[in-house]
Amino acid sequence: MNIKDLAKTVHAMAIKKGWWDEPIIGGQIIPRSIGDQFANFHSEISEAWEDYRNGKQINVVYHDNDKPEGIPIELADLIIRVLDTCEAYNIDIERAIVEKLAYNASRKYRHGNKLA
Repeated sequence: MNIKDLAKTVHAMAIKKGWWDEPIIGGQIIPRSIGDQFANFHSEISEAWEDYRNGKQINVVYHDNDKPEGIPIELADLIIRVLDTCEAYNIDIERAIVEKLAYNASRKYRHGNKLA
């Protein structure tokens, strides 16, 4: 499955599971914004960071009852949310990745000796 197909699959599941239903708060429909999506990306990174800070191994998936947990799962959640968002907003993320990789190939080593 390529990235475009994966994005379509992820987005279809998100719709089916109600993540794109507009919530009603105080009797008012609140549309989902790209800002909400960016905040959700941050949330997944924060959850991975918390697992790391709590001493979880970087490459280990563990289970809490049947639910998979751990840094790999939080990173998967991030990618799932990004792909969902890209499909929802008609962003061709596969093309963007290919274009960015081509540009990065032309850059100097460590982009001119940046430390991080």
